[in-house]
Formats: sequence, C-alpha cells, structure tokens
Amino acid sequence: MAVLAVGGLWWLAASGTIGRGGAAALPPPRFVEEAEAAGVGHTFAGDDGYFVGGGVATFDCDDDGLPDLYLAGGAAPAALYRNRSTPGGPLRFEDITEPAVALDHVTGAYPLDVDGDRHTDIVVLRLGEEVLLRGLGDCRFAAADASFGFDGGPGWTTAFSATWETPDAKLPTLAFGDYQELDAQGEWTGRCSDDRLLRPTPGGTSYAPPIALSPSFCTLSMLFSDWDRSGRSDLRVSNDRHYYREDGQEQLWRIDPGVAPRLYTQAEGWQPLRIWGMGIADEDLDGDGYPEYYLTSQGDNKLQTLANGPATPDYKDIALKLGVTAHRPYTGDVSLASTAWHPAFEDVNDDGYPDLFVTKGNVERQLDNAIKDPSNLLIGQADGTFVEGGEAAGIVDFEKARGAAVADLNADGLPDIVQVVRRANVRLWRNLGAGEGTTTQPMGHWLGVNLDQDAPNHDAIGAWIAVRAGDLHRDREVTVGGGHVSGQLVPIHFGLGRATKAEVQVTWPDGEVGPWLPTDADGVITVRRGASAVEPVSPVVAP
Repeated sequence: MAVLAVGGLWWLAASGTIGRGGAAALPPPRFVEEAEAAGVGHTFAGDDGYFVGGGVATFDCDDDGLPDLYLAGGAAPAALYRNRSTPGGPLRFEDITEPAVALDHVTGAYPLDVDGDRHTDIVVLRLGEEVLLRGLGDCRFAAADASFGFDGGPGWTTAFSATWETPDAKLPTLAFGDYQELDAQGEWTGRCSDDRLLRPTPGGTSYAPPIALSPSFCTLSMLFSDWDRSGRSDLRVSNDRHYYREDGQEQLWRIDPGVAPRLYTQAEGWQPLRIWGMGIADEDLDGDGYPEYYLTSQGDNKLQTLANGPATPDYKDIALKLGVTAHRPYTGDVSLASTAWHPAFEDVNDDGYPDLFVTKGNVERQLDNAIKDPSNLLIGQADGTFVEGGEAAGIVDFEKARGAAVADLNADGLPDIVQVVRRANVRLWRNLGAGEGTTTQPMGHWLGVNLDQDAPNHDAIGAWIAVRAGDLHRDREVTVGGGHVSGQLVPIHFGLGRATKAEVQVTWPDGEVGPWLPTDADGVITVRRGASAVEPVSPVVAP
C-alpha cells in the first residue's frame, strides 16, 4: 500500500541494474508463531467456492493504538479479535465477535472510514452480497442502512479498492472486483463477472447505481494508485487467466472525476500481460518517484516498472533482475511451480531497505504445482536485489496460505505477520528482531506515521508521506486496496536503520505540501494537517 523513494541511497547503473549505496542490509529477523497462545482460533473454511479468498482486515477499532483483526471465515462465520497485547510483549487477542460481524460466506475485508465520522468501517467481501459494516466506536459495528444507497451486488467478490476522486467528495469511490458469474442457484458458471465502480450521487450523501467495468476477466486484486504522480488515482486490476477469454489480460482503468472510466490501450503504451493474477503490491524500488507493481501468480511472479517514464503506462518486468520471481519453493516441493497470493512490501528488519512478504499455497490439489509451498520473506539488499529469508526467519509452513497483513501488532517497531490459512488456524508470526527464544531485540530504528485531516477523508487516503533521516529519503503512498482480499489501516511504517531522528513531510490528497516536521525515531506519531509539530502517540495498555 505504499510508495518508497530513497533519494541519496539509490542509484541506477547504466546497465539498467538497480542498486543502493549506504549501509549493508541486515539479516532476516526471527519470528515465532503465537496464534494459539495469543487466543486466536479461526479457520478459513469451505470447499470449491472458497479456494480463492481468505482475507483479514487489520485496523484499530477501539483507539488504543494496537491493530485489531477481522478475519474472513468462508463457509464459517467471520470473527473479530480485539488486540490485548502488551507493548513489546507476546501477542494477546480477545474474541469479541458479535452477530453483526459474524457474517457467513466472507471472502475478505478492507477497513475504511466511508462516512467520515472517525469510526473505521469494514467493507466485507462475500460469496454473495457485500456488506458495509459501519463502525460505531469501541469495536462495535452495524450494517449500513438503505439510505446509504450501498449496492452490495449478488456476486462472488474477491477484490476491492477505494479513493476520493476529488478533495470535496463527501464519500469515496468504491471499486469491487468480482470473480465468476453465479447462476440462479448460486453455483459458479466458469464465466467472468463484471467488476463494478460505485460513485457518490451528485449530492454526495449516498451512492449511485454501480457502473460496470466491462470487460472484466475474473478479478482477484485491484488497487487505486497514482502511478504517474499526476494527482489522479487510476485503477489497476489483476485477473486470473485460468477462466478468462482469449482477450483477457491485466488492466489499468483511467478514472477521471465525472467521466466514464476507460481502459488504457496498447496504443497508449499499456502492454498486454496474461497471468494467474492473485494480488498486487506497490513500492518505488528504483527511487524515481514512481511505484513499481508486484503481481502474484502461479509460477513466476512479476515486478513491473515504467519502461519510458510516466508519460505512458508502458511497463517492463524486472522480477528476475531483482531476484523476486519466487517461482518455486525454497524448501518443500522445490521442483514444482509455486502458487502466490498476497504480496506486501514492508521493512521487517528496520534497516531502511524494503522487504517483500508473499503468501503461498496450492489452490487445492493441483499436482503440477507445489503442495509444500511455504510463504516467502524476501529481504531487501543494499544493491537493490532481494534474497530469500523465510527459512532463517522461521516462517516455513506448508499449509495453504491466502490473505495476510504485515503490521506492528505489539507496538515494538517490528512488523509482525498475520497469515490466513485455508482449512487451518490463522498464523500469527511475532517479530523478535534479533532476539532469541521469545525475547525481542531491536534491529534498527523506526517510525510509524498516522495522518489526520478534516472529514470526510480524515485518514488522508491518497496522500504521500516523505521521511528523511540523513541520506535516507523515503516516500510512501497511502492507499486502500490491493493484496489478496486483505486490507490494513495502520500507521505507515518506516525503517530508519541507524538514524535516531527524522523529518516528516506530507503531500495531502489535494496536492498541498506541508512543512518538514522534526521527530524522534522509535515511536508512532500523528501528523495533523496545518500543524507545526508532530504529535507522539502512545498505545493504551489493556487492563
């Protein structure tokens, strides 16, 4: 969900290889799995209708500074877990599931304050009608009423993204990705269903009827992102070639306010790409200020970068060059092709270099693909490449992983991993850094950044956060969407390496650029629009 541009630390060699100067990369951190001990017992269940999906929404629903978890259940009810962890200590959660959130047929979920009341809502994707759960505060939720005009549709929803098309829009524009058409009995047909765009009515207080994004090709991920830094967020869509027609491909929809959406064409630079598209993550890996896009698939995954600058959406693949194809397992069924789902860029060892986590798992029992297929933890190196660190990190697991979150669950500055698993208990991997056993030891310094502005878009979706510390300069884009049916609304994390102080600057969604504000490292801060200083945030320790 982020864009990271490292000014003085990046260089682009004449040969076209990407590298970085500066300090050496740190090794992988160590993780310990704590789901059962933390009090989390939840499975993404079901048969054929649930071989895709299996997501988690990660956000703070009680304003205590710790991320809570809403977990999709598939054929079983979804569940809500309140985070009761002690800062820096073992993970601890409490099941607070009530009937309003215990929905069935849930494939995934994304947190978003849709109505601007400062209570985060949950957009719930389902095999059947989607549901908008409006936040009421203190982790309480209720289904949105009919006055909202929210059309949940009747389909098999497997992707979501949102943006505010204009600064004065009272509601966000919502995009839903549907997988296959369902017949009158609710059975899947093998035909791809149209994706949908929901825009606010002219008055802005409810939603107009959905706009079909046609053609659609069995979508499994979508992301609004400002790919050319124009201030406009277009919609990138990743599709599963196993079911779509011969004309199917990855897609990029141009979304201009008040104008019908349209697809970019090959004449405009968009190059056809056909993959088993499962998930999207974006990160600026060459320091040019424009995001690269990691696309998960079966076999080799793709990492796309602009081929000729931002004038046209012409992308080329650099996954092999940077060592992130991740096309076969690093242990397990090493001779067979992998199946990748949820990607996420995050600096898990706080050395200032982005790392990449990718969930893996066979669709069901596709024997031409690996059954023993552990998730990847690709550790960013000083030369711009990545090396596999999953085994050293201790996250090897052969269950069928799907959606995920990479977020600091216990306020110690080390991003942890939530991994939803098909027909098995969710995994909670606590990041110990350089620690041993169950003891945490920091690796580098870090900073977490919250944004706040006036409603309706008070979380500043679409903003860019810049952080500089010495030679380090990073920019990250605030987005909602992407991944595989999993979204998170948590402080934006910056690893700072050896730096103990930093400065933060925000480019707000309407393009206004704020001042550089100084801050100490190793904590979470809030940047309020118009403020002359940052505000430190301390987590509230549960009784």
